[in-house]
Amino acid sequence: MTSLIRHVTIDCADPYTLAGFWAEALGGAITDEDKPGDPEALVESASVGVLFIRVPEGKDAKNRVHLDLQPQERTRDEEVDRLLALGATLQGDHRRPDGTGWVTLHDPEGNEFCVERSAAERSAG
Repeated sequence: MTSLIRHVTIDCADPYTLAGFWAEALGGAITDEDKPGDPEALVESASVGVLFIRVPEGKDAKNRVHLDLQPQERTRDEEVDRLLALGATLQGDHRRPDGTGWVTLHDPEGNEFCVERSAAERSAG
């Protein structure tokens, strides 16, 4: 028997607040057991659970692992705009004139993640 990934875990300064951003981003919810000030907070979504754990040290380098998001009901560009409105910041724009490419964003604590084209955009060309 092989192993399954149960959660993706992200170290952070404020688990509940960062979980709130990711719950909105992923269309998920923070579990009922988690409260502001707790040392961890779990976001459950249709795709994967994301666990946020408080650590004393801050982020000081590029992530070795990051999340790639694929919009389900929006285009890549609409999703980027939505995430920026939620509090993400632009790190790098890798969109190409032919419509391919991706956008790299930072969450409110500076963790990198990418937004790719939706499945509909990919199948259209």
